[in-house]
Amino acid sequence: MQPIRVTVWNEFRHEKSHAEVQAVYPQGIHEAIATPLRESGFAVRTATLDEPSHGLTKEVLEDTDVLIWWGHMAHNEVSDDVVKAVVERVWSGMGLIVLHSGHFSKVFKSLMGTSCDLKWREAGEHERLWVVNPAHPIVQGLPEYFELPHEEMYGEHFDIPAPDELVLISWFAGGEVFRSGCTYHRGSGKVFYFRPGHETFPTYFDQNVQRVIKNAVSWASPSGGAQPKRGHSEPIESLPGWEK
Repeated sequence: MQPIRVTVWNEFRHEKSHAEVQAVYPQGIHEAIATPLRESGFAVRTATLDEPSHGLTKEVLEDTDVLIWWGHMAHNEVSDDVVKAVVERVWSGMGLIVLHSGHFSKVFKSLMGTSCDLKWREAGEHERLWVVNPAHPIVQGLPEYFELPHEEMYGEHFDIPAPDELVLISWFAGGEVFRSGCTYHRGSGKVFYFRPGHETFPTYFDQNVQRVIKNAVSWASPSGGAQPKRGHSEPIESLPGWEK
């Protein structure tokens, strides 16, 4: 059985321009995400904003089962052509995992059809993430809740469509709550939004966060089901009076 093919996409800008981020993620956020996935047996490549085609050429996308997306400071620099190609691959079956500020990416907003806006506050608050759908495969192996000592706050109302399944919610020390783990189906593809991951905190080294991402990769990978055919269709059975 071939391993699931994962591409981890990251802007890779904060790590180059902000010393406090570079200190936390010296190899880039993408490598912090990619390393535990490789160790778990997934076939992982990385891609970043400043590569040609942002590292997401037609060949790379066609060779990707699940795309993981981290963006924050340069959403508008992502080419509309690349966005269209990513969205079309999701429709055709590629899984997509959108992390943290990727909620404001062109890709996620295109797939959601809403502003995807929210409340936020950068105060390094205590976050408690509660599992609200314990039977879901994305949260298998997690405790009833887990905690992050310091994170950026995201709060409701989060302007997204109602999730197909809500699997995690967050509570913050300042009092807000947030839908932090949301699943969707778009065409033949599956989408998971996962909230934690502010660039100045070592969130992606947390074992529970890593477990969620690993589980989400397995969940979002293509199921291998039949691809629907659309458009003009010839009858399957004999149809009296039918002419091409």
